Amino acid sequence: MADDSSGVALARPHIPAGDDWLTSDELKALTPQDLVARTTALKPLLAAHAREAEIARRPVQAVWDAVRKTGAFYHFVPRKYGGLEFDVDSFIDAMLPLGEACASTAWVTTFCVEHNWMAAQFPEAFQDETFGGAFPYIIAPGVTMPPGQATPVEGGYRLSGRWKWGTGVMNSDWILATGMVAGQTPPTILFFAFPTAEATVLDTWHVDGMAGTGSNDIAVKELFVPAHRVMNMGHMREGRAHGAQLYDNPIYRMPMLPFLAVTAAIPAVGAAHGAVKLFRERLQERVMHGTDQKQADKPAAQMRLARADVMAQTAEMLIREVARANVELGRRNRASEVEPRIALRLKIAYAMDLCRNAIRILAEASGSGAHFLDNPIQRALRDINVMSSHVVYDLDGALELHGRALIGLPPNSPVI
Repeated sequence: MADDSSGVALARPHIPAGDDWLTSDELKALTPQDLVARTTALKPLLAAHAREAEIARRPVQAVWDAVRKTGAFYHFVPRKYGGLEFDVDSFIDAMLPLGEACASTAWVTTFCVEHNWMAAQFPEAFQDETFGGAFPYIIAPGVTMPPGQATPVEGGYRLSGRWKWGTGVMNSDWILATGMVAGQTPPTILFFAFPTAEATVLDTWHVDGMAGTGSNDIAVKELFVPAHRVMNMGHMREGRAHGAQLYDNPIYRMPMLPFLAVTAAIPAVGAAHGAVKLFRERLQERVMHGTDQKQADKPAAQMRLARADVMAQTAEMLIREVARANVELGRRNRASEVEPRIALRLKIAYAMDLCRNAIRILAEASGSGAHFLDNPIQRALRDINVMSSHVVYDLDGALELHGRALIGLPPNSPVI
């Protein structure tokens, strides 16, 4: 395989051909309940290919094609362009089943659905180019770290950078990436959109969990990005980007970071629910060593199952509460207020911690057989450990932020 000038091997994204988009009549007939039924029906397919995705270090193409056909990626595309413009509860409803079956595929799917919400925050001309032009929705990673370097030029910017954590890039047609404008104090962070074909994708995704996401590095050098494909990152954080000006629906005025945190937590909650179901099923089959007693008859196993179940359910309640509260911030034009966003970030970090501990206590009680690489329990444990390392789930940091807010101190982190 070819490599770039640094010697890193190149990855080969599958850029969608766009021959599987739904018709306008199909979209008009699609209800939130239909979408949930379609994604739920995919659970056996995702589960059957979860190990294959992990080995390939990217979503399995046949599975990804099936997800596209559900219509999920139209979820947050504005109705103005023929999209579904469904609410956040139906988003959670539709994505949770995928997380139960394969956390990696669910992670890529939820992010790429949410990134169409991000695209709706870009200038109207970009939305006309994509949603109103050749792309009824986009598949795009949203990469922010480290930010690239942007230089203003006539008609736009010159952008150079190499970004990590490119979730979705292996099946993408567009890329959303941050860039820092040179020479400004304080620095201005902008979001840039450009076609995947104009970038280099580096084969860097060698990880112990969430391997099936294919979240490889992305690089460009002196790429011209026209001004209509550029958005102020800070405005999106505060619910006052272009989407807030173009649309009446409060989902386009809600702050970005709590929504991002909810999006990334959905696969974790799904994985916790999935682990509970697997453990419950296997309790009936597993016979304890040296006895003829089933593990299901052991009070300790029953207690672990119950604890993990209530932890997963509590985590789901928390992410739903945060999702609704975040929309309410948009509805009341309070998205720029810091304290509510800090409180929502903490609740989501706590939900992720519940999911991680739920899966851990089940894995501990699953015996040595659970550590074979084709066992979904150990995959769930490795996946949740990687998911929970996302910066928005730093529980210590979220607790510190909330504690400071409670005693009137200013935030000491930009992750809010």
